[in-house]
Amino acid sequence: MKNLQDMTDEELALSYADGNNRAFDLLLLRNQSKLFSYILFVVHDRETAEDIFQETFVKVITRLQEGRYTVSGKFGAWIMRIAHNAIMDWYRDQASMRIVDTSADNDLSNIPGADIFEGNIENRFVNSQIMTDVRRLLDALPPMQREVVYMRFFQQLSFKEIADSTDVSINTALGRMRYALLNMRRMAKANNMVLQLA
Repeated sequence: MKNLQDMTDEELALSYADGNNRAFDLLLLRNQSKLFSYILFVVHDRETAEDIFQETFVKVITRLQEGRYTVSGKFGAWIMRIAHNAIMDWYRDQASMRIVDTSADNDLSNIPGADIFEGNIENRFVNSQIMTDVRRLLDALPPMQREVVYMRFFQQLSFKEIADSTDVSINTALGRMRYALLNMRRMAKANNMVLQLA
Protein backbone atom coordinates (compact mmCIF):
# COMPACT_ATOMS: atom_id res chain seq x y z
CA MET A 1 0.00 0.00 0.00
CA LYS A 2 1.19 3.52 -0.85
CA ASN A 3 2.36 5.90 1.85
CA LEU A 4 -0.23 8.64 2.45
CA GLN A 5 2.32 11.35 1.65
CA ASP A 6 2.87 9.83 -1.80
CA MET A 7 -0.84 9.69 -2.68
CA THR A 8 -2.56 12.23 -4.90
CA ASP A 9 -5.50 14.18 -3.49
CA GLU A 10 -7.82 11.97 -5.51
CA GLU A 11 -6.31 8.81 -3.98
CA LEU A 12 -6.53 10.34 -0.50
CA ALA A 13 -10.21 11.15 -1.03
CA LEU A 14 -10.94 7.56 -2.02
CA SER A 15 -8.87 6.28 0.93
CA TYR A 16 -10.88 8.47 3.30
CA ALA A 17 -14.12 7.20 1.74
CA ASP A 18 -12.85 3.69 2.57
CA GLY A 19 -12.46 4.70 6.24
CA ASN A 20 -8.91 6.09 6.54
CA ASN A 21 -9.34 9.26 8.65
CA ARG A 22 -5.64 10.13 8.40
CA ALA A 23 -6.11 10.51 4.65
CA PHE A 24 -8.66 13.26 5.25
CA ASP A 25 -6.31 15.09 7.64
CA LEU A 26 -3.71 15.24 4.88
CA LEU A 27 -6.32 16.33 2.31
CA LEU A 28 -7.37 19.17 4.58
CA LEU A 29 -3.77 20.21 5.20
CA ARG A 30 -3.01 20.28 1.46
CA ASN A 31 -6.12 22.23 0.44
CA GLN A 32 -7.17 24.47 3.32
CA SER A 33 -5.00 27.50 2.58
CA LYS A 34 -5.88 27.76 -1.11
CA LEU A 35 -9.57 27.15 -0.47
CA PHE A 36 -9.81 29.63 2.40
CA SER A 37 -7.96 32.31 0.39
CA TYR A 38 -10.42 31.83 -2.45
CA ILE A 39 -13.47 32.11 -0.18
CA LEU A 40 -12.08 35.15 1.66
CA PHE A 41 -11.29 36.89 -1.61
CA VAL A 42 -14.86 36.45 -2.84
CA VAL A 43 -16.79 37.32 0.33
CA HIS A 44 -14.36 39.88 1.82
CA ASP A 45 -15.21 39.06 5.42
CA ARG A 46 -13.06 36.77 7.58
CA GLU A 47 -15.89 35.51 9.81
CA THR A 48 -18.12 34.76 6.84
CA ALA A 49 -15.21 33.09 5.03
CA GLU A 50 -14.55 30.88 8.06
CA ASP A 51 -18.22 29.87 8.20
CA ILE A 52 -18.33 29.08 4.48
CA PHE A 53 -15.00 27.22 4.72
CA GLN A 54 -16.36 25.03 7.53
CA GLU A 55 -19.62 24.47 5.67
CA THR A 56 -17.66 23.48 2.57
CA PHE A 57 -15.62 20.87 4.43
CA VAL A 58 -18.70 19.49 6.17
CA LYS A 59 -20.22 18.98 2.70
CA VAL A 60 -16.96 17.44 1.45
CA ILE A 61 -16.88 15.00 4.38
CA THR A 62 -20.53 14.11 3.93
CA ARG A 63 -20.19 13.50 0.20
CA LEU A 64 -17.04 11.43 0.64
CA GLN A 65 -18.65 9.31 3.36
CA GLU A 66 -21.75 8.80 1.23
CA GLY A 67 -19.57 7.64 -1.66
CA ARG A 68 -20.62 10.58 -3.84
CA TYR A 69 -17.08 11.35 -5.00
CA THR A 70 -15.71 9.81 -8.17
CA VAL A 71 -12.35 10.57 -9.69
CA SER A 72 -13.46 12.45 -12.79
CA GLY A 73 -11.13 15.41 -12.43
CA LYS A 74 -8.95 17.14 -9.91
CA PHE A 75 -10.02 16.91 -6.26
CA GLY A 76 -9.14 20.60 -5.86
CA ALA A 77 -11.60 21.59 -8.60
CA TRP A 78 -14.28 19.43 -6.95
CA ILE A 79 -13.95 21.15 -3.57
CA MET A 80 -13.77 24.57 -5.28
CA ARG A 81 -17.13 23.81 -6.90
CA ILE A 82 -18.57 22.92 -3.51
CA ALA A 83 -17.14 26.15 -2.03
CA HIS A 84 -18.50 28.17 -4.96
CA ASN A 85 -21.98 26.72 -4.39
CA ALA A 86 -21.73 27.49 -0.65
CA ILE A 87 -20.73 31.09 -1.45
CA MET A 88 -23.63 31.49 -3.88
CA ASP A 89 -26.02 30.08 -1.25
CA TRP A 90 -24.66 32.62 1.23
CA TYR A 91 -25.23 35.47 -1.25
CA ARG A 92 -28.76 34.28 -1.91
CA ASP A 93 -29.44 34.36 1.82
CA GLN A 94 -28.39 38.00 2.05
CA ALA A 95 -31.04 40.67 1.84
CA SER A 96 -29.30 42.18 -1.18
CA MET A 97 -26.43 41.27 -3.47
CA ARG A 98 -24.27 44.15 -2.27
CA ILE A 99 -20.51 43.78 -2.03
CA VAL A 100 -19.37 43.16 1.53
CA ASP A 101 -17.04 45.83 2.94
CA THR A 102 -13.42 44.82 3.08
CA SER A 103 -11.43 44.72 6.26
CA ALA A 104 -7.78 45.00 7.14
CA ASP A 105 -7.65 41.17 7.12
CA ASN A 106 -8.25 41.05 3.39
CA ASP A 107 -4.86 41.96 1.95
CA LEU A 108 -3.54 41.21 -1.53
CA SER A 109 -0.08 40.63 -0.07
CA ASN A 110 -1.38 37.31 1.33
CA ILE A 111 -2.12 36.06 -2.17
CA PRO A 112 0.54 33.98 -3.90
CA GLY A 113 2.28 36.00 -6.59
CA ALA A 114 1.85 39.33 -4.84
CA ASP A 115 5.57 39.50 -4.04
CA ILE A 116 6.16 41.88 -6.94
CA PHE A 117 7.58 44.65 -4.81
CA GLU A 118 11.18 44.60 -5.94
CA GLY A 119 13.61 47.34 -6.86
CA ASN A 120 14.31 50.67 -5.25
CA ILE A 121 12.18 52.40 -2.64
CA GLU A 122 10.41 54.60 -5.19
CA ASN A 123 9.45 51.57 -7.32
CA ARG A 124 8.22 49.73 -4.24
CA PHE A 125 6.08 52.73 -3.28
CA VAL A 126 4.64 53.03 -6.81
CA ASN A 127 3.96 49.28 -7.01
CA SER A 128 2.36 49.31 -3.57
CA GLN A 129 0.05 52.14 -4.63
CA ILE A 130 -0.85 50.30 -7.83
CA MET A 131 -1.70 47.12 -5.89
CA THR A 132 -3.88 49.21 -3.56
CA ASP A 133 -5.66 50.68 -6.61
CA VAL A 134 -6.11 47.21 -8.16
CA ARG A 135 -7.57 45.95 -4.89
CA ARG A 136 -10.06 48.85 -4.84
CA LEU A 137 -11.06 48.05 -8.41
CA LEU A 138 -11.47 44.35 -7.59
CA ASP A 139 -13.53 45.20 -4.51
CA ALA A 140 -15.90 47.23 -6.66
CA LEU A 141 -16.59 44.37 -9.09
CA PRO A 142 -19.74 42.27 -8.76
CA PRO A 143 -18.98 39.06 -6.80
CA MET A 144 -19.13 36.69 -9.78
CA GLN A 145 -16.71 38.81 -11.81
CA ARG A 146 -14.38 39.21 -8.81
CA GLU A 147 -14.45 35.44 -8.32
CA VAL A 148 -13.38 34.71 -11.92
CA VAL A 149 -10.54 37.27 -11.74
CA TYR A 150 -9.30 35.69 -8.51
CA MET A 151 -9.46 32.14 -9.84
CA ARG A 152 -7.73 33.05 -13.10
CA PHE A 153 -4.98 35.40 -11.93
CA PHE A 154 -4.33 34.41 -8.33
CA GLN A 155 -5.08 30.69 -8.44
CA GLN A 156 -3.95 30.35 -12.06
CA LEU A 157 -6.86 28.12 -13.02
CA SER A 158 -7.74 27.56 -16.67
CA PHE A 159 -11.11 28.78 -17.91
CA LYS A 160 -12.22 25.14 -18.13
CA GLU A 161 -11.33 24.66 -14.44
CA ILE A 162 -13.11 27.92 -13.57
CA ALA A 163 -16.18 26.82 -15.52
CA ASP A 164 -16.17 23.42 -13.78
CA SER A 165 -15.66 24.98 -10.33
CA THR A 166 -18.43 27.53 -10.76
CA ASP A 167 -20.76 25.17 -12.63
CA VAL A 168 -21.10 27.41 -15.70
CA SER A 169 -20.08 27.08 -19.33
CA ILE A 170 -16.62 28.15 -20.47
CA ASN A 171 -18.26 30.96 -22.46
CA THR A 172 -19.93 32.26 -19.31
CA ALA A 173 -16.61 32.20 -17.44
CA LEU A 174 -14.92 34.00 -20.34
CA GLY A 175 -17.76 36.53 -20.45
CA ARG A 176 -17.45 37.25 -16.74
CA MET A 177 -13.72 37.81 -17.15
CA ARG A 178 -14.28 40.08 -20.13
CA TYR A 179 -16.83 42.19 -18.23
CA ALA A 180 -14.58 42.28 -15.16
CA LEU A 181 -11.67 43.61 -17.20
CA LEU A 182 -13.89 46.12 -19.00
CA ASN A 183 -15.32 47.29 -15.69
CA MET A 184 -11.87 47.61 -14.13
CA ARG A 185 -10.58 49.59 -17.13
CA ARG A 186 -13.64 51.86 -17.02
CA MET A 187 -13.25 52.47 -13.27
CA ALA A 188 -9.50 53.07 -13.62
CA LYS A 189 -10.11 55.62 -16.36
CA ALA A 190 -12.90 57.32 -14.42
CA ASN A 191 -10.59 57.65 -11.40
CA ASN A 192 -7.50 58.65 -13.42
CA MET A 193 -5.59 55.56 -12.24
CA VAL A 194 -2.41 54.51 -14.02
CA LEU A 195 -1.94 50.80 -13.48
CA GLN A 196 1.56 50.16 -14.76
CA LEU A 197 4.11 48.64 -12.41
CA ALA A 198 7.43 50.43 -12.01
